[in-house]
Amino acid sequence: MQAEIQSSLDENPAPLFDLAGTRVFVAGHRGMAGRALVRRLATEGCEVLSVARDEVDLRNQAQTATWLTSRRPDVVFLAAAKVGGIVANNSYPADFLLENLQIETNVIDAAYHAGVKKLLFLGSSCIYPRLAAQPIVEEALLSGALEPTNEWYAIAKIAGVKLCQAFRRQHGADFVSIMPTNLYGPGDNYHPEHSHAPAGLIRRIHEAKASGQSVVEVWGTGTPRREFLSVDDLADASVHVMKHYSDEVPLNVGTGSDISMREFAELIAEVVGYRGRLAFDTSRPDGTPRKLLDVSRMTDLGWRARIDLRAGLTVAYADFLTRFG
Repeated sequence: MQAEIQSSLDENPAPLFDLAGTRVFVAGHRGMAGRALVRRLATEGCEVLSVARDEVDLRNQAQTATWLTSRRPDVVFLAAAKVGGIVANNSYPADFLLENLQIETNVIDAAYHAGVKKLLFLGSSCIYPRLAAQPIVEEALLSGALEPTNEWYAIAKIAGVKLCQAFRRQHGADFVSIMPTNLYGPGDNYHPEHSHAPAGLIRRIHEAKASGQSVVEVWGTGTPRREFLSVDDLADASVHVMKHYSDEVPLNVGTGSDISMREFAELIAEVVGYRGRLAFDTSRPDGTPRKLLDVSRMTDLGWRARIDLRAGLTVAYADFLTRFG
């Protein structure tokens, strides 16, 4: 698997920005995306900096500014965020909006004042309108109404993208943004209520197999279509963008293909080895009907997702078993 997640940068022209010898701060290094970034950066010849939340709370402006000023990283990957699935977003809208705004504004502003040479902000594909034309192009941003079940998180992420653009326009800061699609993989949050769909399904189906249940409940109708990206592919894409891209247009990061939630749940059941029946609870919200990203800009930049969905879910399930099995 490690060979699969290595970038094909050797096949591309010389990078615009070289990470070798730099000091790189991964904000959110304990989250799923942050952990994957730390794994990926191990091959780049850079010094990775991180800080625990009990030492520096990125929601605190003074703590964030003081730490970045004292450590003076050359590069920042901003992966820190408050994240969760539909239920969490609906239950804690103020937390999702406020905490993500605090993290973004504090880190981006402090990075500029600390002289950071380049920053990459991890947005989310949920920033796009609920009924955007498919596949979704980057220009669809702010062209329509958001999905109500996650608009608080989406608004915060839109603000982060716009803040990076604003610092680039006003101050010439080399701050860029990417919009990853739905993520899964090692280090995910498997909370029974507040996790994203892949982790929630892995846990629910595993527990049904372990307890001998003949039926597993799956939230929603199963008809929405989603695109799923391995977090290790995301990390590789992030490094590729950091090295090869410098513009204010946010870049979509995905696989370029999607699957119905029914098919996705069935695939997880196969990976877990569960042979019972899946029952869809139509009282639960579906969210956006379809969310497939146009990834042509990333393809033109020389990057494609490499990890097959079944193979990636097998790795994710192995991670779940190691941690909770």
